Amino acid sequence: MRKAELFRELQLLLCLLAGALLAGCAEPAKTPAYRIGFSQCSTSGPWREAMLNGINRELSFHPEVQLRTTDAHDNSDLQQQQIRKLVQGGLDLLIVSPYEAGPVTPAVEEAYAQGIPVLLLDRRTASQRYTAYVGGDNLEVGQTAARYGARLLGRPQGEVVEILGTPGSSATSERHQGFAEGLKVFPGLRVVAQVNGNWQEKTLKPALLAALRAHPNVALIFAHNDAMGRGAYEVCQQLRLAGKVRIIGVDGLVGKGEGIDLVQRGILDASILYSPGGEDAMRTALKILNKQPYDKENTLGTIVIDSTNVLTLQQQTDKMASQQHDIERQQGLLQRLRATYASQQTILYGLLTTLLGALLLGALAWHSARKNRQINRQLALRNAENDKINQQLQQQNEEIRLQRNQLEALAEQSRADTEAKLRFFTNFSHELRTPLTLILGPVEELLTSTPDLTAAQHQDLALVRRNTQRLLQLVNQLLDFRKIEVGKMAVRATYGNLVAFVREIVDAFEKPARLRGVQLRFLAAEPELLAWFDGNILDKVFFNLLSNALKFTPEQGRITISLQASPDGQGLRVSIADTGRGISDQDQAHIFEWFYQGDQGAVAKGSGMGLALAQGLVRLHQGQLTFSSQAGQGSTFVVALPRELPEALCSTSEAPTASFLLDEPEAIAATFSPELEATTAAPADGGSETLVLVIEDNAEVNDFLARRLRTDFRVQSATDGHTGFRMATDLIPDLIVCDVMMPGLSGLEVVTQLRADWRTSHIPVVLLTARSAPEQQVEGVQAGADLYLTKPFNPTFLLESVRTLLANRARQREHFRRELSVDTATVATNPDQKFLADLTAIVEAHLTRTDLSVEDIARSLGISRMQLYRKVKAVLGTGVTDFIQNLRLTKARELLLDDALSIATVAYELGFSSPSYFSTSFKGRYQISPSEFRALHITPHH
Repeated sequence: MRKAELFRELQLLLCLLAGALLAGCAEPAKTPAYRIGFSQCSTSGPWREAMLNGINRELSFHPEVQLRTTDAHDNSDLQQQQIRKLVQGGLDLLIVSPYEAGPVTPAVEEAYAQGIPVLLLDRRTASQRYTAYVGGDNLEVGQTAARYGARLLGRPQGEVVEILGTPGSSATSERHQGFAEGLKVFPGLRVVAQVNGNWQEKTLKPALLAALRAHPNVALIFAHNDAMGRGAYEVCQQLRLAGKVRIIGVDGLVGKGEGIDLVQRGILDASILYSPGGEDAMRTALKILNKQPYDKENTLGTIVIDSTNVLTLQQQTDKMASQQHDIERQQGLLQRLRATYASQQTILYGLLTTLLGALLLGALAWHSARKNRQINRQLALRNAENDKINQQLQQQNEEIRLQRNQLEALAEQSRADTEAKLRFFTNFSHELRTPLTLILGPVEELLTSTPDLTAAQHQDLALVRRNTQRLLQLVNQLLDFRKIEVGKMAVRATYGNLVAFVREIVDAFEKPARLRGVQLRFLAAEPELLAWFDGNILDKVFFNLLSNALKFTPEQGRITISLQASPDGQGLRVSIADTGRGISDQDQAHIFEWFYQGDQGAVAKGSGMGLALAQGLVRLHQGQLTFSSQAGQGSTFVVALPRELPEALCSTSEAPTASFLLDEPEAIAATFSPELEATTAAPADGGSETLVLVIEDNAEVNDFLARRLRTDFRVQSATDGHTGFRMATDLIPDLIVCDVMMPGLSGLEVVTQLRADWRTSHIPVVLLTARSAPEQQVEGVQAGADLYLTKPFNPTFLLESVRTLLANRARQREHFRRELSVDTATVATNPDQKFLADLTAIVEAHLTRTDLSVEDIARSLGISRMQLYRKVKAVLGTGVTDFIQNLRLTKARELLLDDALSIATVAYELGFSSPSYFSTSFKGRYQISPSEFRALHITPHH
């Protein structure tokens, strides 16, 4: 006992000695006075580097401040995560330069709510919950560029090209908005083209080259930053327009190749100063931390840098750079002195620590020897206890293994039983389809072909048809479920516009929603969102989700369908939100289970298959179906789909339309309004490729016209002018039959808009109306109608008139084709010739590209691939690919007359992949090889 007490006293004495030595020699560790986090949307690019350099320059005067910087690489999701991580690490102040205002707002508000001052730099968030803002005024930058551009040209008129930054960036949109507002004062200045440069000089060059070739009279280029201005100058040099086109950039940074240098060298006519604001931001941050007065809004001024002031600015910046260099050199000397002092201090601490360590190790060695003997005795006892525990664990593991085998056997038996049930239901469903078809067929025939039915008989037959369709829908859902379970349902994805596809499905629910007093809204973030998708699968998904929403939404309720791209741009999200009764917490865990019905209240119970089928189909489509709901406040179902699918699931056919819209538009209405008589349209004739669009607000007349025309043509229908015009621009039909008196957009207004739009200007239009006065008929013909028929009209005469108009259109196509083959530079005297002139110009500008595709041309014209195909087919009677090939071969005849060019050179100049393919194509078109053609048309030199 006495030895143990002596040992403890020795330990205490050594510890006290060590503490006294360290306390006397060591100076307190320096902790930063302030910790500042800086969340950058990106650190790449000269402007962002200038911002960070400005912050570091100001911090060089405040060594007590610790700065932590993150780079989000222009990714909003990543920036949110980085902001939250900075806050978790402990901050006294947060500086944020957002990439996008909306996505990062929640993370910024969380930091502000925790009492951390938030300083926004360069860009704002979507909230007012911040401490201060420092940055330039992008609207003022755009307006200044417009005013200076007008003054630079000497006359406020001319053609202008605007080079934009990244689409969706707040800087891009605000500079564009300011430039557009500034040009309103100068109506003579007209923006003839906009080019997306994504802030990079290389990105814009192909598009700007095409724009300047299409508009050779451009006098001014406004680039959203100096780098893109430098790229514009290089394009102008290539086109020999340097000195003729004035170029204005933005940023006005210091350094070789930056704004001030470019103005001084005459590459840019001017640069609008947009200060990075690094020093101003750090000064404001230190005022906030030091409880000094500061301004919440700190808008940095801008000036125009041109030949009148660029030399003065360059001299000022050179002087500032020299002063900053001197400061940095003095700080470097001070740091070296501090490092020398710190190293000597470290050596002293090391010697003292070594001495104390030697004393402690000696004491511990003696104490450890005694402890080891005690530990060995305790280990022997514990090993015996562990052996006993291991035996018990082995027995328990054996029992668990037996129980697991029993559970697996039960699960296998359950799967077998379920498979047997599904096999029974599937076989039974197949047996039901034949009698259902035999019931539905005669009922349809009686309803559509028997004129002497009484009202009661007609109502009874409509009831039989409606319930037969419901039963057939349940059978089809059960068969789809079986296909998913056994992996027999395949995805056949095509590339198309998901916005148009979903809109067609929503339009089918508009009438039943209106009859029930439910407001149906469709909101798309963009008019066109392209993706690979299978329409046969997705129409079942959206049909089930919309059916449920309409079923559970009360009168005066609201259903909102929204469609937008995911934040990363790799997927699309379709959400269906209703204001119904919501889903109880008990049902939420089971709503995607097959045949689960839950508590549906006063609403008629369904089959319990709709949501389960929808989820299975979405998963099959490699997407995800989720929902959120609150009892009494409605539900929201979200379908997330990828824009790209594996190549094995994709086909090259045209994008699908909603299949059920072609078969049972009124059956949907009958599902929710039993009093409504449902009518099923006759199937379109499969042998005709000619598409006729019927626009008629009277449902009976619309149905009559469609049935009469379907004997010879494919038919699509619209019940109002707005929908009809939209379908005409989407489908590009071969002919349109339109009523005159319609609510909203009249038939005359529809014709006027069709003729004004080059996509539809070629389509023959037949107007039907009860207005028979001669002046009214003249009004219809003046609006652009090809034929004006008054009601009542002879159906046979209508059908023959349609055939005659289509034949005349075919002769006009042949005329255009001959005219185009003779002279591709025909003056555009009507919309069709203007379309051909624009199409020819785009193709000729890219003739050298071997990979020129229909999608590239459609994108240049601002239309979809399907619209381009149908327009070219309607005007020329040929496909787009054939048109490109014919234009190349026509151009080849001109180039072959130049004996300085070899046949291989001509082939590659016109975009052919090889000379042999060129020769084969030329001979197939003109029945003569290129060499033979040249020999016939070029006189040999003697």
